[in-house]
Order: sequence, then C-alpha cells, then structure tokens
Amino acid sequence: MNRTKGDEEEYWNSSKFKAFTFDDEDDELSQLKESKRAVNSLRDFVDDDDDDDDLERVSWSGEPVGSISWSIKETAGNSGSSHEGREQLKSRNSFSSYAQLPKPTSTYSLSSFFRGRTRPGSFQSLSDALSDTSAKSYAPELGRPKGEYRDYSNDWSPSDTVRRLRKGKVCSLERFRSLQDKLQLLEEAVSMHDGNVITAVLIFLKRTLSKEILFRELEVRQVALRHLIHFLKEIGDQKLLLDLFRFLDRTEELALSHYREHLNIRDPDKRKEFLKTCIGLPFSAEDSAHIQDHYTLLERQIIIEANDRHLESAGQTEIFRKHPRKASILNMPLVTTLFYSCFYHYTEAEGTFSSPINLKKTFKIPDKQYVLTALAARAKLRAWNDVDALFTTKNWLGYTKKRAPIGFHRVVEILHKNNAPVQILQEYVNLVEDVDTKLNLATKFKCHDVVIDTCRDLKDRQQLLAYRSKVDKGSAEEEKIDALLSSSQIRWKN
Repeated sequence: MNRTKGDEEEYWNSSKFKAFTFDDEDDELSQLKESKRAVNSLRDFVDDDDDDDDLERVSWSGEPVGSISWSIKETAGNSGSSHEGREQLKSRNSFSSYAQLPKPTSTYSLSSFFRGRTRPGSFQSLSDALSDTSAKSYAPELGRPKGEYRDYSNDWSPSDTVRRLRKGKVCSLERFRSLQDKLQLLEEAVSMHDGNVITAVLIFLKRTLSKEILFRELEVRQVALRHLIHFLKEIGDQKLLLDLFRFLDRTEELALSHYREHLNIRDPDKRKEFLKTCIGLPFSAEDSAHIQDHYTLLERQIIIEANDRHLESAGQTEIFRKHPRKASILNMPLVTTLFYSCFYHYTEAEGTFSSPINLKKTFKIPDKQYVLTALAARAKLRAWNDVDALFTTKNWLGYTKKRAPIGFHRVVEILHKNNAPVQILQEYVNLVEDVDTKLNLATKFKCHDVVIDTCRDLKDRQQLLAYRSKVDKGSAEEEKIDALLSSSQIRWKN
C-alpha cells in the first residue's frame, strides 16, 4: 500500500472517539462529516490489496475480526437475516487471508447510523424495528351496528330487556340497580304474560333484594306472587316459602308447607315424631283429621313391620313361608296397608293393630272399599270360603243372604281375574240382578249353565239355538240344550 507520510500520521493519530466539548455536542453536521471521513478511510484500506497481510482487521466496535466476542455479536446481530447473510457471516469467521474474501457490501453506513435510518433493502436496527409500526399489518376496523354496541353495553330499557328475554336471548339484568328500575322490570314482565320471563325476573329480584322488601312489593302484585310461590315449591326452598306465608299471614298454607317437609325424612321414627308436631298446626278441620290419621297409620305400620319381620325370620308362620313378603309396609298408603292386613292377618282378632277390622274401624274405611280390598286379597290366596263369608249376611230372623256393596258384576270380574273356578264364577254370576248383564258375563266367562238356564227362563228359543253353536259338540251342555229345545213343556216365545 502506497501511503504518504501525512496520511499515515492522520491514520494513527485519528480516533473514532471524539473528545467532549460543549460546542459540538449537538452539531449534527460535524457528526456527518466525521462519519464520511471514517468511511473514506476504510475504503482506502479495503481497496489496497498489497498490504492486506500487514493489517489487523477490526470491526466498528474496535474488536479484532475473528475473535470470539466479535463472532458472538455478529451471530446475534444477524440471526434474523437471510441465507445470503449467513453465508457472509461464515466467510467472515474464516481464518483465511483477507485477500481471498469478496468485498463485502455493508448494510450500514455511519451517516445512516447517526441519522437513525438504514439503506434501502438493509436490515433495521433494533430501535428502528421496535419503533417502526409501518411493517405491521392490521385488519381494517369494521363498523358494528348500533344495536350491537348496545348489546355489549347492556344499554337496554326494561321493555327491551323483557322482549329480549322472551326471545331467549342472553341479557344481563345487573344494570337494574335501583328498586324503581327492578319493579318496572317486573311489571313489564308481568304485562308480557310470559311465565318464563316472570320467573327469570323474580329469580333476579330474589337474589338482589332483601326478603322484607321482596315480600312487601309482591304482596300487591298477585300474579308475580303466585309465580314465586310456585317456583319456591318446585325448587324445594321450604325455608323461604315458610317465611313468605308467615309474612302474608296465610296460616293454613304455612301449615301445609311445613307438613310437606315430612317427605324429606326417610327414617320412620323421625318421620312419626315430625308428624306429631304437625298435629297442632292451624289446618282446616278436614286437613287436621288427615294429619291425625297419617300419624296413627305410620305408628301402626311401625308396630306391624317390626312384628312381621320377626315372624318371617323365625319361619314358624305358614303364611309367611308360602308367601314371603316382597316389600316393607312402612310409609305405604292406607289401602295398601289394608290389603296387606287382609292378606297376612285376615283372621286376627279385632283388638290387634294388624287386624283388618281394627283398621276399618280406626280409619273409618267405607264398606265398599273394605269389601273390594278384602276380596282382592282373599281371592289372590284362593281362599274361597273367606270370599263366600265376605258376602253372606244374616237378617234379624236368622236367614242368610248374599249381599255385595260393590255389585256382584264386579265380584265376578275380580274372581275371574284371580283365576277362580267356573263353579265359583257361576254362583256369583247367578247373583247378578240385571238379566242382560248376567247373560253378557256368563257368555264372556263361559258359564254355560247360567246362559242355558237364563234363556230357558226367558223362553228365548232363538238365543238358545245361537248359543248351541258355541258349546262343544257332544258335550253335556249341548245335550242339555237339545233336551230343552225338544221339550213340549216349554212354550217358547219365538
């Protein structure tokens, strides 16, 4: 490299660091001149190929090219560059001679560095990348309908809110904070005549108002009050329901609501004690009698259940051995308890709690209900003597007579349902007073003798001939029909 002595002195005496002065601290022009001078000085070194081996290659930071610190900084600075940049980084890191390297095209200039800009197509500095928002693309902000903005802000009037609730749309009620707004919302819901909307508003009021204020306002709004009572019954909120009835001074409804709580008690003894506390509540006269009967029935059931469980486990009673119990008698209705008693304790004395007669007298069971239940229980056991005794009565002269409070046509149907023999069925079909009903039952259940005798008594030859085709050929019934048809002693009507 041919260099004048003045140039060498300028090179060795110059420095990239400038001494501090108050005059040129903010002088941009002097900074630009200094950067231009440094770039020109660098170009002289690069263009001179003769003395490359004698020069030490340094970076702009003053560190020797190829050193470890320089490699780290260069790698970090060019990590986001293209494949060409990585190839240039690889060539810079090589320890081959400087003359073999192609002349690099710098992506930075001192002037652009001081001005804060890079050349076109060059890499941006970190500060430029962070501050430059032009490279980011944003989707255009689309305008929304005004109604949609109102939806997000919940800026709805009470009438609009109720209409939205009726359409099934999501709508927050939290914006209605004052009592006046809440009551206006309730009135709008009531005027809409939609039970679901009314219930939704009532749930909101129940959550945001005290009980006293809620009860006071609903007392003068009977439609909303009925909806709230129904809702509380559905969800089983007995405590709030009792408080509401107490506030409204509805003593009878208060007592019934308290009585309904027994359904949640599973233990029989605890349920019995709870029912005992309900006896003194202000029920109507009819309801008070039912509450008393319920308590008495459960008390009897507990005694019967304990005794029968013991007898069944001992295995000494025939009825329990032949017909094991399928379920407990506890908490069963009165009719079920009576059927159970007629099935397992029919012959017991009246003084025992499990006696059917005792149950009939204690709970004033009507004769029709008692006969119907006892007939079903004894027919199921095929105890035909008990069935016969059930309908046999004596008059004051000592004569016996069959009498059925439920009508013998129902007796026949129950007996047939329990597979009673034909002889038993014929006996009770004959006791049916209405002739047409008797013939229909006898024909339906194939009581041939009853049909033949009835047709004979009616002197109805055509009906008897029609029935002859329904009996088996060669049977005793067919022979009986032929004998009656050929008899000259009967004067037939047709």
